[in-house]
Amino acid sequence: MRMREPAEGLLGVGGIAVEDQPDVSAVLSAYNQQGDPALYEEYYSGLKHFIECSLDCHRAELSQLFYPLFVHMYLELVYNQHESEAKSFFEKFHGDQECYYQDDLRVLSSLTKKEHMKGNETMLDFRTSKFVLRISRDSYQLLKRHLQEKQNNQIWNIVQEHLYIDIFDGMPRSKQQIDAMVGSLAGEAKREANKAKVFFGLLKEPEIEVPLDDEDEEGENEEGKPKKKKPKKDSVGSKSKKQDPNAPPQNRIPLPELKDSDKLDKAMNIKEATKRVRLGPDCLPSICFYTFLNAYQGLTAVDITDDSSMIVGGFADSTVRVWSVTPKKLRSVKTAADLSLIDKESDDVLERIMDEKTASELKILYGHSGPVYGTSFSPDRNYLLSSSEDGTVRLWSLQTFTCLVGYKGHNYPVWDTQFSPYGYYFVSGGHDRVARLWATDHYQPLRMFAGHLADVTCSRFHPNSNYIATGSADRTVRLWDVLNGNCVRIFTGHKGPIHSLAFSPNGRFLATGATDGRVLLWDIGHGLMVGELKGHTDTIYALRFSRDGEILASGSMDNTVKLWDAVKAFEDLETDDFTTATGHINLPENSQDLLLVGAAGLCKLIRRKELFYGALDFLIKNKNKKKEREWLSPIKRNGNGLCWNITFGKLTAPQ
Repeated sequence: MRMREPAEGLLGVGGIAVEDQPDVSAVLSAYNQQGDPALYEEYYSGLKHFIECSLDCHRAELSQLFYPLFVHMYLELVYNQHESEAKSFFEKFHGDQECYYQDDLRVLSSLTKKEHMKGNETMLDFRTSKFVLRISRDSYQLLKRHLQEKQNNQIWNIVQEHLYIDIFDGMPRSKQQIDAMVGSLAGEAKREANKAKVFFGLLKEPEIEVPLDDEDEEGENEEGKPKKKKPKKDSVGSKSKKQDPNAPPQNRIPLPELKDSDKLDKAMNIKEATKRVRLGPDCLPSICFYTFLNAYQGLTAVDITDDSSMIVGGFADSTVRVWSVTPKKLRSVKTAADLSLIDKESDDVLERIMDEKTASELKILYGHSGPVYGTSFSPDRNYLLSSSEDGTVRLWSLQTFTCLVGYKGHNYPVWDTQFSPYGYYFVSGGHDRVARLWATDHYQPLRMFAGHLADVTCSRFHPNSNYIATGSADRTVRLWDVLNGNCVRIFTGHKGPIHSLAFSPNGRFLATGATDGRVLLWDIGHGLMVGELKGHTDTIYALRFSRDGEILASGSMDNTVKLWDAVKAFEDLETDDFTTATGHINLPENSQDLLLVGAAGLCKLIRRKELFYGALDFLIKNKNKKKEREWLSPIKRNGNGLCWNITFGKLTAPQ
């Protein structure tokens, strides 16, 4: 890569993206209530009894209030120094909360005095963001009417001051729908948080001429001998698809220019892709194991180059170790004195500059002062990144096997780092809850992505390098725009800290894994969860799509690697373009699918004559390119909510 400092373009476009954070003292003062502490248990029990006795269609939605109200009522008691009442309140109701909140409640239980509130992590989480609940208008009016009739101002004040009620029109959601989206520290994502346009398409490949197979020419030369074979050239870029309508403009963010060697690598990769065996359920890949002997549980990070020529391991003893997994050994460049004696015009100059005396299968890199938690090879295999507990990210040369730069910006351990698919840029995330975008030739970060309420545990670049996904211990996944630093997507649904991310090769989908043992699939363009893969029983630490996007591999602490059929998971979504009831609907004319649109904007494609369990108010289908709306008639109730029967009483869709 030629270092033309493309990052200067980013520096002029947007600044450091840090969300406004209110003063903690102002938030604490909001807990200064004069209510009778002895009545807190009565207020909470009364609301709990009211919700449990509500109709099934409202109970699931109103039950979302239990956890945030419990936390804020407890904090009010602690702040106003009603310590015995706070202890009694906690012991009586903490067991009623959902299981995925129990870790947070254990932290909360250590906060027993007013002096403990400043600096407490749970307190910081609640001060930076209001807890978001998505409730239908009917359920909200029912709650409001109950609190007014009972004159329960204590709870109503908490709802008004500390919660964000995202009200929508339509039928209430079922428990199944709610459970799929809740679980994060701050509740669900606001609907407007996922409405920004995202360019998820891939950039058009540059036109590259590369010699292909030799081809005989017709005829003979003047001496009557057959003509020599001439290499046939092919323009790889010319065979690529037209500009993807969902792709960002080519110059939206400045990218480094490709060297000739980079172009050749890219062309050969495309050429090899045409010969690659297509993976699928009937053609599964094999697994090649490399075992780290005598690691003594000290291996903390691993990465492998795209061509599988090198493996790097980060260790708890602060070392970074690089292995060659091919017969070709790792060599360093000769000293400056020796390089001056080399003929720079020779054809094998790249071989001559390497010092054979330094050849070995293993290179050990020293420099960090704490365990190494993240490693990443550059796409051109010339550089290596490592992040550590010491709060630094280091850039290493794979030509000299020395440290080139130490990037300092994080105040605490850096859990992960990754190069952009185009090199030059890289991202890091750590315990300080902030992800940072860097350029290799800048000592300071170009962007700071702040918004997570807990550690940023993993980060990945989108295939077009215009976006960065971050996973956090706050149980959310965020998608950030590299151009301006804005958060354009917030995904909630995991019930544990996120530890793995993977973009599909086409850039449209994102797979996420967490400590809850679930793999969730997201449509980036529409900001929707589109699938869940169940099978693991422990934390999922690794996710990766195959190069053709046919297979998704997941690695877990349950000692298994599972292969998933990604095509089957996305088959309905790849061909159908949809958003919500008020958005664009485009289904094939002969499609046997129906698009169900929920009141909360949730969509589901189903086959005709199937029954769907949930709370949906209408469906939209496409027939003869005319948008129509058809009401759904409930035919029975069950534990999952209403069972809908599709009827075809046609109703003109609103314009």
